[in-house]
Amino acid sequence: MKHTKFNKGLLLLLMFVGINYLGRYVFLRLDFTENKAFTLSKATKDVLSALDGKVEVVAYYSKDLPVDIAKSREELDHLLNEYANLSKGNLTYQFVDPNESPSLEEEASKAGIRPVMINVREKDQAKQQKAYLGAIIKVDQKNEVIPVIQPGIAMEYAFTTGIKKIAGKNKAKLGFVQGHGEATLQDMAQAYQSLSVLYDLGSTYIQYDTIDLSSYKTLVMVKPGDSIPPDHFAKLDQYISQGGNLVIAFNQVDANMQYGMANAMNTGIKAWLSSKGLEVENALVRDARCGQVNVTHQQGFFSFSTPVRFPYLPLIQSFPDHPVTKGLEQVILEFASPVEFTGNPDYDFIPVLQTSEHASREPVPMQFDVQRNWTDADFPERNIVLGGILKPRSDQAGSIIVYSDGDFAINGREQRRQNEDNISLLVNSIDYLSDDTGLIDLRTKSVDTRPIQELSDSKRSTLKYLNFLLPIGLVVVYGLYRSNRNRQIRMRRMEERYS
Repeated sequence: MKHTKFNKGLLLLLMFVGINYLGRYVFLRLDFTENKAFTLSKATKDVLSALDGKVEVVAYYSKDLPVDIAKSREELDHLLNEYANLSKGNLTYQFVDPNESPSLEEEASKAGIRPVMINVREKDQAKQQKAYLGAIIKVDQKNEVIPVIQPGIAMEYAFTTGIKKIAGKNKAKLGFVQGHGEATLQDMAQAYQSLSVLYDLGSTYIQYDTIDLSSYKTLVMVKPGDSIPPDHFAKLDQYISQGGNLVIAFNQVDANMQYGMANAMNTGIKAWLSSKGLEVENALVRDARCGQVNVTHQQGFFSFSTPVRFPYLPLIQSFPDHPVTKGLEQVILEFASPVEFTGNPDYDFIPVLQTSEHASREPVPMQFDVQRNWTDADFPERNIVLGGILKPRSDQAGSIIVYSDGDFAINGREQRRQNEDNISLLVNSIDYLSDDTGLIDLRTKSVDTRPIQELSDSKRSTLKYLNFLLPIGLVVVYGLYRSNRNRQIRMRRMEERYS
């Protein structure tokens, strides 16, 4: 009997050691999240399997961090472990704690990783702690720095695109159309930074015959301010008929905040789109769900600003299930115009941006008052379309994505920070037309939040009691199982003793 127990114990020990040994090389976990946030995408697997050289990842990550931040270190370790396994030895990684010595801090600083200050509680006291939460990807002599890895961000996108950026080859070309007062690449710093990972970006002038438009996967036209000649539209038509794609974000209405006036613009885009069955109105959309502007008030010698809602800045929070809008939470537009597809035998239309259930339109020319008091009666319409995709019925032709606001992705000359989802909308649109790798699905991939306050009372109560009673129930069931098993063992021994 003792010999048998010894053999079983030895076998269990050997199995435990074997499983731990295999765990160093084989990583497996179950993913129950709704959007499979912890399952590597096909795009990532394709990038890793296509590596033909060595990639080194050095994660400069502090130890002894608060639990919520330390969890991101563990998650990064799991992610890089999977990367290493899928790369067939081409990717290696290591963790370095710069807090351990001044020389490691200097090494992290030279690599482009700066410390961040985080709030921690220790012995009932709040204090700030210097922490490193970054990483660097190395391929030959090229480096890609991820300065800060925030908990909850799409880690897979950051690392896969970082690897793709410095190890990938044969990037597709994007042409940003110039020559008609369009926004430049410098005006779209955030979009440029995101797009440069996968594409070769440059300015192009469609008026010149020496420009080969067919070399561009997609053309992008953002906020043209001048009239576009008919022969330029003819070149765009030829480019699209041969399979080229176009993203166009333009203002049909010129609104001046300083004077509170809005007038129609005549760039020629309205008539060109109308020939394809897409009508853009000479009007502005108003939405009850909107952004705010600051209004300055003067009281004696003092002036102060008060934020007031401004319906001409529609805030889009409901999106269709489409790759262009997947993962977006809110996009804010500025002085957008209604768009309506009236039909065309060569195109189908897919709306991707719509107002809320309470909206309206106001024709121009018009004057607007920032301090106007709005009522429900001012918003009698619903789901006014503000942008969408003209998809050709021919397999040879390319697609056109149209947005009736030319400012939503612009940083401006002063390089103001733009809403991240605005940038993602433009980048997703270009990816949808240009990227064949599937990385578009990773940009907004993360663990979705599910605030308990947003649940119904019945569902909240169910989860509360399930969370409380399930562990107790499992303990009771296990206790009954053990009690029944021990009773059977005692009865079997008694039968053996008296037989």
